[in-house]
Amino acid sequence: MKSMMKSAVNAATKPAWMSRQAKMALGWSSAVLLAVGGLSIMPMNTNPVMANEVTTRVLTVTGTGNEFVTTTLSQVNLGVEVQAKTAEEAQREVARRSNAVVELLRSRQVDKLQTTGITLSPVYDYSENRQRVVGYTATNTVSFRLPTERVGTLLDESVQAGASRIDSVSFVASDEAIAQAQQVALREAVQEAQSQADTVLAALGLRRQEIVGVQINNAAAPQPLPVMYRQAAAMDAAAAPTPVISGEQEVQSTVTLQIRY
Repeated sequence: MKSMMKSAVNAATKPAWMSRQAKMALGWSSAVLLAVGGLSIMPMNTNPVMANEVTTRVLTVTGTGNEFVTTTLSQVNLGVEVQAKTAEEAQREVARRSNAVVELLRSRQVDKLQTTGITLSPVYDYSENRQRVVGYTATNTVSFRLPTERVGTLLDESVQAGASRIDSVSFVASDEAIAQAQQVALREAVQEAQSQADTVLAALGLRRQEIVGVQINNAAAPQPLPVMYRQAAAMDAAAAPTPVISGEQEVQSTVTLQIRY
């Protein structure tokens, strides 16, 4: 009788034991499937204080560097403007005079010579409450670059050759001088940013550590300031050369640093 009861108890408890084994096997199978699927379960930092410290203990500062370089080159825009009764006459005359001006500029070996505009437009008369075409205006303009000390004489020679308008003269530094000034301005910007960081952190009793981010916001030279000229056709060829005086050009660079502390 006891033997029969013992067998019954074993039979009754065995399925429960097998159920636990099945659950464990199912758990291992799920883990294998996760591993095969490329997923991984990593320990997570559940401490909100430590997680916040990593993201907020970075100071962002911006420094600016400025350098001034002497302008030695001039960017000139000039051209020919002609009025005539017909479009053909205006275009023919502006082409003749423009060719003479371009030939002069090439003989003076100016740099970056290029055409900047060609126009042909009618001239209207609005008398007697009506619009009438009374002629045509044609223009041909060019730009070029040359050393500033040669600009005054060449402007006078261009007018003598046929130029009737001088639109602008802009003073610029050479590409080499601007590049060197940019390097100096960048170093100044970095030093200023680091100095700002040291001042702020020292006031808080902290010390800066490594730089974790760098951004160069601007490392370009501002556009040169133009000197405007208008209608130079009336210049006296026998007069003294047109005086042209250059100045300085500012080169500015801005650097933003992210510093861990």
